[in-house]
Amino acid sequence: MKTQFLTAILLFTLFSCEKPDNSTEPTTPSGEMYFPSNTSNNWETTSPASLGWNEAAVKPLKDFLEEKNSKSFMILVNGRIVMEEYFNRHTSKTSWAWNSAGKTLVAATTGIAQQEGLLNINDIASKYLGTGWTVEPLEKENLITSRHLLTMTSGLDDEKQLVTKANLTYVADAGKRWAYGNVFQKLMDVIATASKQNFETYFKNKLSDKIGMDGSWNMGLIFKIYHSDTRSMARFGLLALNEGKWKDEQILNETYWKESTSSSQSLNPSYGYLWWLNGKSNFMVPSSQTVYPGMLIPNAPSDLYAAMGAEDQRIYVIPSKNMVVVRMGDAADKANPSFAVSGFDRSLWEKINAVIK
Repeated sequence: MKTQFLTAILLFTLFSCEKPDNSTEPTTPSGEMYFPSNTSNNWETTSPASLGWNEAAVKPLKDFLEEKNSKSFMILVNGRIVMEEYFNRHTSKTSWAWNSAGKTLVAATTGIAQQEGLLNINDIASKYLGTGWTVEPLEKENLITSRHLLTMTSGLDDEKQLVTKANLTYVADAGKRWAYGNVFQKLMDVIATASKQNFETYFKNKLSDKIGMDGSWNMGLIFKIYHSDTRSMARFGLLALNEGKWKDEQILNETYWKESTSSSQSLNPSYGYLWWLNGKSNFMVPSSQTVYPGMLIPNAPSDLYAAMGAEDQRIYVIPSKNMVVVRMGDAADKANPSFAVSGFDRSLWEKINAVIK
């Protein structure tokens, strides 16, 4: 990925970057975890200086984000906003597509349905989808559990994006091959059947409303994509940082959350339940069976886990730093809009590290 650094003059910055609205509440630095209100957009802030960060590196980070086609960027520490920036006519109220970063929302909703006793991820998917939801022989279809859908190990063909019965063809036995694809969408149908309501309603009632998210699903023919403003994305990141807990409510049990953000299988240890994991010995990427040695993002904290979507939609969660980082926007490299081998992530973390170290 090409890396070019522009030095933005002050006048350009003033007219191209929208400052956050006034719905922030300055506060003194604190190690206590903070959660914003579910019913207002007020959100406590803290300054980079109060955290001992390198303030001289903040502007180069902002310049890099703008150059790389970002629309918004946030850093939370202990739940408080340290940085919140908007670029290129994007505003704090603008809705934007999460792309595949929204898979983590499906993973969390699946966990909630399981803890309510509506489903068990270790049951075969046919229990909820009915037999014949694929064109595999029945004995092969009956190997596929909801857990295989969560871990990208269904063994179904990953080359066809449209999830129709005709496209769900056999490549390998479930659990024997890791391949990133859209078949995870069948989890939405599992949840709908198990809860006896459509997925969007269940998701809204059990997850998004509980943490004050403001967004909607676009159930397109090929892609099922969530759209929201940046702060809603940050709210979900904060829920993740707190392992499924929001204020005094354990929305999703801690055991399932730890499973979600741990290696879910040995084929690609850098993948959990639709979450990407740093700090592992090797990783795979979409549309490839290549195994790459080393960490997903070598210069990022090893305990980082992430929601990652096409065109570089990101939620990074870093437990060791009580930190959440959100990036929304167009592809950093428009010639390579899909998942790259950590190219953008490495460049971004180089800039973040200069600020926080």
